Order: sequence, then C-alpha cells, then structure tokens
Amino acid sequence: MRNVRVVAHRGDPYRVRENTLRSVASAVGRGADAVEIDVRLTRDGVPVLLHDDTLKRLWGHDRPLSALSYAEVRGLTADGIPTLDEALAEAGDHPLMIDLPGGNEASVRAIVGAVHDAGAGDRVSYCAGGVAMLQVRAADPAAEIALTWTSLAPPRPVLLDAVKPRWLNYRFGLVTSALAERVHRDGLLLSAWTADTRRTMRRLIAAGADSITTNRVDALVSELGGRGR
Repeated sequence: MRNVRVVAHRGDPYRVRENTLRSVASAVGRGADAVEIDVRLTRDGVPVLLHDDTLKRLWGHDRPLSALSYAEVRGLTADGIPTLDEALAEAGDHPLMIDLPGGNEASVRAIVGAVHDAGAGDRVSYCAGGVAMLQVRAADPAAEIALTWTSLAPPRPVLLDAVKPRWLNYRFGLVTSALAERVHRDGLLLSAWTADTRRTMRRLIAAGADSITTNRVDALVSELGGRGR
C-alpha cells in the first residue's frame, strides 16, 4: 500500500469532543501521523484550541472567544479548552498541523511565536488560505505550510513563490488523478480534507493524495493496511 499521511481532524471528534487534549491523545492512540488543531487567541493573547469564533457550539456559551480572557475561558469550560502549549505537550513527538481560522497578522505572529518558544517548530505545520500563510511565512521563513486551496484553478506562481508551501491542501471533492499529477509535477505534495467515508478514502488514495485529513482515523488507518502501512 502506498504511504499516505493520516491527519486527524481536530483530534478524534467522533469519540471525544474536538480540539481537546483527550481528543488529541485519542487520535494519536488510534494511529494518526499528525493531528490537525484550530488555534485562536483569547482577549489577553493566549493561543487556545477552538475552531469557532464563539463558545456556543461546543461549550454552550454564546460568547466570542476574542472578548474573553483565558481565565474566563477556563471558568466557562471547566478547563476544557486547552492552550496551544498544553496541546504541544500532549502530542509529544507527534506532529501537529495548526489551522488558523480567523487569523490576522498579530495572532499569527503570536501563535508562531508560541510554537517556537515551545521548541516545537520542527513538528508543527500550518494550514489556511493564502493571506494567513503569507503571514506565517513572514513570521517563520522555515515553517512547513499546507496552502489550503478551494478552486481547481491553480494558485498563481507569485503566491506560490511567496508562500513556498510544501503541500497544497484541497477539499476532498476537488481531488482527481489529474489534479494530483499537476500538483506533483509542480514539485508539491497533495493534501485532502475532510474524508470520512471509506469510499472517499479509497478514491483519494487511488487518485494520488499524499495526505488525507479525516474525522475517522481508525477507518483511514484500516484502509491503508493498519499500522504497518
């Protein structure tokens, strides 16, 4: 079986609440090669794991994260939302892919800085659209980047030259063999998100995806032949 990287989407969210330490640990335990997490800043500048801009969907509080201090977040979620530092420690040597929803120049600098302060620059990659990835590249010339792209039209060469991604990160429905060939011909690797059915996983593997992000780590590991892939 061809080697394909298994990326756990927000941890192991079908079993454990997404973007929590238990979810990261569960994904690692089930065979993920990397864990994708979403990182935002609290009002007082602490990088924490949360995809949405409010606490409503996951934690039942219709409060914007940006309006809350980290102490307030801890109180509202019973310490359920971890800091980026805690997630890096929980993952151990396992790579993390940091998505930057709602990122801006200041938050990107803070998040990249926290990664480096933790000595984790060599096991963290970043994914998001062009603007955020340009900010990551400015903050860290050595960062590993997966440029999220949502169009079949290829990224412009000037953007690729500036971002210098290792991966192009496509929604799974856009991935075909022809797309994979083009990405590889350009010297890049192809990442696909977010595949949760075995049929889709098999299609992406056959098409030539180098990395697949999924909410069902165990299913993808199984499709790839188990831990011995």
